[in-house]
Amino acid sequence: MPDSLPPDSVGIVAPQTLHFNEPLALACGQTLKAFDLVVETYGQLNADASNAVLICHALSGHHHAAGYHRMDDRKPGWWDSCIGPGKPIDTNRFFVVSLNNLGGCNGSTGPSSINPDTDQCYGPDFPVVTVKDWVTSQAMLADRLGISCWAAVVGGSLGGMQALQWSLTYPDRLRHALVIASTPRLTAQNIAFNEVARKAITSDPEFHGGRYYDFDVIPRQGLMLARMVGHITYLSDASMGEKFGREMREQAYQFGYDAEFQVESYLRYQGERFSETFDANTYLLMTKALDYFDPAYEFNGNLARALSEARCEFLVLSFSTDWRFTPARSEELVNAMMAARCRVSYAEIDAPWGHDAFLIPTPRYTDIFTAYLDRVAREVRA
Repeated sequence: MPDSLPPDSVGIVAPQTLHFNEPLALACGQTLKAFDLVVETYGQLNADASNAVLICHALSGHHHAAGYHRMDDRKPGWWDSCIGPGKPIDTNRFFVVSLNNLGGCNGSTGPSSINPDTDQCYGPDFPVVTVKDWVTSQAMLADRLGISCWAAVVGGSLGGMQALQWSLTYPDRLRHALVIASTPRLTAQNIAFNEVARKAITSDPEFHGGRYYDFDVIPRQGLMLARMVGHITYLSDASMGEKFGREMREQAYQFGYDAEFQVESYLRYQGERFSETFDANTYLLMTKALDYFDPAYEFNGNLARALSEARCEFLVLSFSTDWRFTPARSEELVNAMMAARCRVSYAEIDAPWGHDAFLIPTPRYTDIFTAYLDRVAREVRA
């Protein structure tokens, strides 16, 4: 970390915790009597609150999307490449809101929070939440912040699902939805990957039926395996080959089962680091929210009918080597939007990094992202 911050950084930022006493009825049939959301904001809200942009995070994301918490931070927020002065989501023009979703493990109410009915951690008793539940809580957040309509709701991957759900649940409360590297529903293969990850966690002897907090342990091995499986799906074969190839840590085969290839070492490192920072029950919740997302479900599988009430404009972006959420899934969404007479712009971006490409500021991606948000900014009332 340099002595001074980059000129296009939002600078030193501080998260805030907002408490909601209002009950939140969930799709699963349970109700949260009260809850907390951890939020960061960047930029300034204008006089009529018309320049607000909501950032929705993906599976392992959180509220810290841009800037630094301390001068000695090694890395900025997870989407710092896109949020800040002069960046695609320009904080000189937009008031940007980023939150940690319900069920998360970065301060918002979730499985590791205290259940007021028992004075113990919720653990496995925390209700299963859906993308629609998150959007409802985000609308409550918007009310608290005095935002009646978002200039844009933006998200990649699972975040893109939330942006899409906003257009359906609250069609009059956003003007643009940016759905990036996402899908209108998971394929069977994607659900299968999520199930393998969940099984890795729940089979760990230290999982204790989700009550590992009571034993002061974590299902470390299960979390590691879940992250390793997930991480493989976020990268393309070409990007893994370019980064690691078949390079070995030593010059000769060891004829054992330790990490001999560089890619093995990398995956173990990623898994170990993830297991130290992410909550296992939250991982289960997030992957279930992914599995359940399907706006067409209530319309007998007709996605165009589901989209018929949307009023906002859409930008849909996909990436050529993303095999987790392929361009075909984005094209399916765009075709349904056109059938529903939605206003939609679409681009498939040639990028070698697989699903993770939405986090990497390549020139064509940045140009399209910036050009679209330039138009959004021009619509904002001064």
